[in-house]
Formats: sequence, C-alpha cells, structure tokens
Amino acid sequence: MSNNKSCEELLSVQTMHGTFKTCAYTPSFKQRKAWQPANPKHLLSFIPSTIIGIEVKAGDEVSPGDVLLRFKAMKMDNTIKAETAGRIKAIHVAVGDKVAKGVLMMEFE
Repeated sequence: MSNNKSCEELLSVQTMHGTFKTCAYTPSFKQRKAWQPANPKHLLSFIPSTIIGIEVKAGDEVSPGDVLLRFKAMKMDNTIKAETAGRIKAIHVAVGDKVAKGVLMMEFE
C-alpha cells in the first residue's frame, strides 16, 4: 500500500509474504456507528426466523422463565423465555411473520 495521506498512523503487518504497512483506521472505520449497549426493555430477534406462536399479550405480567413466543428457525422450533420479571408494553410481530436478525419483537415497561 502506498502512503495514504488520510491515514493518521500506519501498522506493520508481517505475513509469510513479507512486511506490509497498512492503515490502522480507515475513513470508513472512523465513520462507523458507535457501539451502543443493548436496551434491556427491547426483545430483538437474534436469528432470521418465522413466528409460530405468541404466548403473551400487551399488558401481561411475566416472571423469569415464562414463555414469551415461539419461532421456527433452521427447521427447528424454538422458544424465547423471559429473563426478568416485568410487564409487556407492546408486541410488534404476529404469528406467521418472517423476521430478520435484529428486528424489535417486543417491548417491556
């Protein structure tokens, strides 16, 4: 890699083919969205799936271990259980919905 004026610092990377100088932080790396901690009041899908059952409704009180919903992913039926006690504020999915990874499925109060 030639000298790049947009690089503020260079890293030396040793490989079996020799030593190379590369940007430590590229412009696209600097423009990335900063990491945010997960919101504990949001239930997000963690794998692409199809919702096959919703066991609660808005306003229900849940305890740790209560089943919230069932989904099918990779030809297997799975369940999501409540990790903590709380109240369901809103449900954003319905039975039959196909959801991608990271979709907001439920909110807690």
